Amino acid sequence: MTKMAKLKITELSEDKPVKVTVELPASVHRDLVAYAEILAAQSGQSISEPNKLIPLMLARFMATDRAFARSRKLRKEANG
Repeated sequence: MTKMAKLKITELSEDKPVKVTVELPASVHRDLVAYAEILAAQSGQSISEPNKLIPLMLARFMATDRAFARSRKLRKEANG
């Protein structure tokens, strides 16, 4: 059996959602479904709605974007 790499998204949290509508390219949707399948296999969680991964992925992306963090910090300092 091939060892699978650990995914960046590890858990689904329940939080009060804000509804946003977005259109994804078909290739991105296929990748999202594949990601959900791999995550389900690794975590043992059933992921019936891959779309629920999108907020986690966005949050992870923003949390690891250094330029965003710097800009956000500078913005906060400028606004007091």
